[in-house]
Amino acid sequence: MADAPVIDIQGLVKTFGSFRALDGLDLRLEPGEVRGFLGPNGAGKSTTIRILLGLMRATGGTAWLFGQDPWADAVALHRRLAYVPGDVVVWPSLTGGQCIDVLGASGPAVDTARRDELIERFDLDPTKKSRDYSKGNRQKVALVAAFAAEADLLVLDEPTSGLDPLMEEVFRECVAERAAQGTSVLLSSHILSEVEALCSTVSIIRKGATVRAGTVTELRTLARTTVHAVTRSAVPDLPGAADRRGETVDAGHEIEFTVDPAHLDDVMAPVVAAGLVSLTVRPPSLDELFLSEYSEADA
Repeated sequence: MADAPVIDIQGLVKTFGSFRALDGLDLRLEPGEVRGFLGPNGAGKSTTIRILLGLMRATGGTAWLFGQDPWADAVALHRRLAYVPGDVVVWPSLTGGQCIDVLGASGPAVDTARRDELIERFDLDPTKKSRDYSKGNRQKVALVAAFAAEADLLVLDEPTSGLDPLMEEVFRECVAERAAQGTSVLLSSHILSEVEALCSTVSIIRKGATVRAGTVTELRTLARTTVHAVTRSAVPDLPGAADRRGETVDAGHEIEFTVDPAHLDDVMAPVVAAGLVSLTVRPPSLDELFLSEYSEADA
């Protein structure tokens, strides 16, 4: 029998008085999967994560973590996961190394060799009092503790907040390494390029509900491909599937348009027939899909 999902959320509802923070949200994470969890501030991402961590009880729907109730079985489940929030708070009187040790003692077993390697890779001074750390260094403390843990699941909620670009790259390497070892990852992030680089699947939420979910490849088919071509002769009218609103013309020999990926073959035929001098085809990005979802919903 196939392994049960690591996260299985169906129809999740959370209300605070008359405010509905989650409104029937669905989310699923399979073993070994790296899923991006996307949505702007206020969409319900952090509320969902708090319910998964057993820090908050759902109003309705179901939420299962490793097949167990995250509210009733929080202590046992925290032995299988590591969590990094977007704004890390540490003990000011402890050194960074001591904070890592405390965090490690409260969750899964720690690989000490990997911990030491991570301290070096993240360029963290573990002897410094955490009260003297910048936001980025506090973030590094939580990341080192999480990546050093022998966790089955990493829950990362805006984890690169405060990191510089070099440390963001180290973070991406660490996620890829843990995923290759079979660790499941739920990555909540505003940085769509980060999600696109790391995640095999994505869930997009809006106002507490899931509006899109699937593999990155599947979701790309929902957005439009951009084509820019320079041709030897003028391109005649294109099939109706192409949108030439963004077209730029130079003596009738330069054209730019967007098209659904499913209609790319049909639209390209007259462009190729006009004689290609240069051609640039840019597939849709998660940024475009994300913005499309929200602009359509707000229209």
